[in-house]
Amino acid sequence: MCFRVYATTYQTMENENKSIHEFDFSLICAYFSSVERQGPGSPEATLKALSFVDNLTDRSLIADIGCGTGGQTMVLAQHAPGRITGLDLFPGFIDLFNANAAKLNLQERVHGVVGSMDALPFHKKELDLIWSEGAIYNIGFQLGINLWRNYLKKGGYLVVSENCWFTDERPDEIHNFWMGIYPEIDTIANKIAQLQTAGYTLVACFVLPEECWTKHFYMPLKVVQEKFLKKYRGNKTAEEFIAWERHEEALYHKYKAYYGYTFFIAKKAEL
Repeated sequence: MCFRVYATTYQTMENENKSIHEFDFSLICAYFSSVERQGPGSPEATLKALSFVDNLTDRSLIADIGCGTGGQTMVLAQHAPGRITGLDLFPGFIDLFNANAAKLNLQERVHGVVGSMDALPFHKKELDLIWSEGAIYNIGFQLGINLWRNYLKKGGYLVVSENCWFTDERPDEIHNFWMGIYPEIDTIANKIAQLQTAGYTLVACFVLPEECWTKHFYMPLKVVQEKFLKKYRGNKTAEEFIAWERHEEALYHKYKAYYGYTFFIAKKAEL
């Protein structure tokens, strides 16, 4: 799972728009490499989503797109058969991914590679399952589901989590925040319609519980933030980055009734 909003643009606390190209990737990767998950989620949520996927065998080919360091991938590998390829843009994440697989003695069927999610290193109609937790936003939900469909076998599954609005209307502060960093954020109903238009049949969907944000994501980052600020004391970029992280967390606690991640489990439709 890639880090979230930094694939497009972010705003400093002074409301200055900055492109990701102006940000220090090495600092961001160092920060997110220190935690098991690079975005909201949990082993329980991963397994719940997996429970809707049928017919996997030892010969199944699975891809985890935007895998990060592999927190969710290792859960998949321990509860599902088949060979899993994790793909992420950042070599540091993939190094940790492969080390984590080796620690769990999964290296024979779990392997991470560096690559881009808009140019997958797979053959058309090769994959039985495409998994992506909190990462499809990097290329946009509609582009991702349409592009990735080409790589699924007949009857293959797509399982993605995506940040969604829970209500048709919401306060301006949170609306403007998310529209500024991810204009494709939309309601769950509209995301389902996009999946159907792209040639999928919805199998299930469910909202990630609050603890996926708090217990499994924000809480582990608090210790990391303190260590990070000490290590990069006086580094304006690092300080702005942590200020942004804390601002985003504060907005979640204030407006969590209006948005959150939703898992979508869909099957390539027979056309």
